[in-house]
Amino acid sequence: MPPPSDDAALARWLDPEMRAFVTESERDEPDGPGSGDLGVTRARYERLCAGFAVPRPEGVTVADEAAGGVAARRYRPARPAHDAVLLYAHGGGFVLGGLESHDSICADLCAASGIEVVAVAYRLAPEHRYPAALDDVAAAYGALAAARPVLVAGDSAGGNLAAALCHRLRRLGGAQPRGQVLIYPMLSADPLRVAGSRNATAPLLTADDCAGFLRLYGGRPQPAGDPEFAPLAAASFAGLAPAAIFAAGFDPLRQDAEDYAAALHAAGVAVRWRDDPGLVHGWLRGRHRARLARAAFAAIAEAVAALADPRMAAIMSRL
Repeated sequence: MPPPSDDAALARWLDPEMRAFVTESERDEPDGPGSGDLGVTRARYERLCAGFAVPRPEGVTVADEAAGGVAARRYRPARPAHDAVLLYAHGGGFVLGGLESHDSICADLCAASGIEVVAVAYRLAPEHRYPAALDDVAAAYGALAAARPVLVAGDSAGGNLAAALCHRLRRLGGAQPRGQVLIYPMLSADPLRVAGSRNATAPLLTADDCAGFLRLYGGRPQPAGDPEFAPLAAASFAGLAPAAIFAAGFDPLRQDAEDYAAALHAAGVAVRWRDDPGLVHGWLRGRHRARLARAAFAAIAEAVAALADPRMAAIMSRL
């Protein structure tokens, strides 16, 4: 298990609620990538996520199914607000997590946005290296998009997969999603570029952790110049889906989020950008524990609902 976070740093950057979230998270925080028994590490991650889970909101119905041949879980709100569906890719460094780890998050997002959510259980590294996870997300997307408009979303490694899917669709000449929602996403092939900053050794995720996850996902040599592996490596960002990007201020991936938002904006892509200085990586789990996380989660749900509205999507595409 990683060493506990420095108390002075936490007191400086985080309010008492987020400090309590970090302390509670560190009790079950799994070992860093590539260390320890992988089965044990995955079990600890699932236990960590389960410790913060809440009952599914009333009115949300859930069914396990396959989407494009990939295991998935569909969440339906009692009264859908729009015809679109949100395809959600979970975080976990491409190595951890699945349908259970993010079940509570997806159920809450469905209820708060009024949008149907389909979570996809993509194959994990290192047993299945790049591009297996992206292939699974793309297969699920293709199956859903054949019937209705789709938004794509994900947190951390899932944010990478959501962004990478947009690059793949553009390369193949496919239609873009109605929108992409990226939550503290991992987008660069060089997470150690923030070494020396306070964020490099932030609580719950360090820059070294990020580099380790990418090695497990990409193998050696890494496809660092491939935007479907590291979306920030793209030569062009034009023509990608409208985006809502959410950064945690005390997070080694914060720079990825800011740089990606800036690249999209410079290319003429409509972007909503939110940076919460008082949040850490993984704060989604703490949305019921901390006021700042609760407000950020509400902003994500609002962005999903806005992008799902075809009138808003048309306006954003012209910005």
